Amino acid sequence: MINDKVLSIILGGGQGSRLYPLTASRSKPAVPIAGKYRLVDIPISNCINSDIKRMYVLTQFNSASLNRHIKNTYHFSFFSSAFVDVLAAEQTIASDKWFQGTADAVRQSMHHFLQHDFEYALILSGDQLYQMDFNNMIARHEEAGAKISIATYPVNAKDATSFGILKSDENNVITSFIEKPSEDQLKDWKSEVSDDMKSDGREYLASMGIYIFNRDLLIELMDNPDTIDFGKEIIPQSINKHKTLSYPFEGYWTDIGNIDSFFEANLGLTDAIPDFNLYDVNQRVYTRARILPTSKISGTTLNSSVIAEGCLIHAAMIERSVIGIRSRIGKESTVINTYMMGCDFYESLEEIQSNNIPILLGIGERCFIKNTIIDKNCRIGDDVRINGGKHLEDKETEMYLIKDGIVVIKKGAVIPKGFVI
Repeated sequence: MINDKVLSIILGGGQGSRLYPLTASRSKPAVPIAGKYRLVDIPISNCINSDIKRMYVLTQFNSASLNRHIKNTYHFSFFSSAFVDVLAAEQTIASDKWFQGTADAVRQSMHHFLQHDFEYALILSGDQLYQMDFNNMIARHEEAGAKISIATYPVNAKDATSFGILKSDENNVITSFIEKPSEDQLKDWKSEVSDDMKSDGREYLASMGIYIFNRDLLIELMDNPDTIDFGKEIIPQSINKHKTLSYPFEGYWTDIGNIDSFFEANLGLTDAIPDFNLYDVNQRVYTRARILPTSKISGTTLNSSVIAEGCLIHAAMIERSVIGIRSRIGKESTVINTYMMGCDFYESLEEIQSNNIPILLGIGERCFIKNTIIDKNCRIGDDVRINGGKHLEDKETEMYLIKDGIVVIKKGAVIPKGFVI
């Protein structure tokens, strides 16, 4: 079944500088999460679970790996109108510029969208972790006779300064909106929320960057080339002219905007009952189907860890860590509070011997790794000690970056034997 009323537009974001170096060679939606998925799998899976199967993903930076992932992952029937297409910024007669903001990205791609029949455009972000049935949001939008709907999430005062904050009336119609208010402005922006949210100090309604626009209104709004961003311009200018509805959401949701939030979102999956439930059969997360063997683990003490398929593990201990596909960890090594993304390929014994490879893919023997993100295809030699934490100053080298105490080993980096961070 396909929801023919809705066309989904997933915004890939800009250069992703706050997630650097994970975005040095890939776009933000292509960043690997949870050991086997990509960030873009989250909004796409939410759409598929909501029977919305016509999707465009808009991107402009390092889109090759994203293209490859989507091409290899999302195959629908030849007899279906379902698709997931990547639209990279392109020069046209109408525009020779790259996307200048979220609204400008939609404007520049409108000629692709208008080839399809749809009543509502569902606009999503490509870098958020959540599970939502969009049908409920669409039903509320239709019942209220709204022109625009915005999914909203209660946040605390500390986080409120990073979001668009809004207020709504008793019918959830939005009456006022402010983009990234200062701390001084916040006192006037508290909203009525549930008792659970109030006890958590989350009394400010933040825009989640998830929007529904009626087709005709979206076309009208895109006629003005001076508006380049939904949060900064389109939404504030529209709420008093067009009926704009707040759709309150109180499930798990996190905006993966920087290394710290990315790290915590991944390690959160190791909790006994994680906030983001990968095991929910009604809210499956889809990704590329790989033909990989089961993981083999020998002599390892495992505690609160997630191990993807195809791994070869001889570590002494792995604790509160996410170990990605095709990971190799050597004997007597200890891995704590670490996200290891894994590898794109295996090295055979013949290759290792014939090419005389001194440091193999993965983590060597007798290593100690803590508070670290290890990007894809890294080689960490024997006896390496990486002890991330707040005691470390921010720093960047060719091999690694330290940000807020988290050590990020760059994609494909080779860490020599005995190296210490």
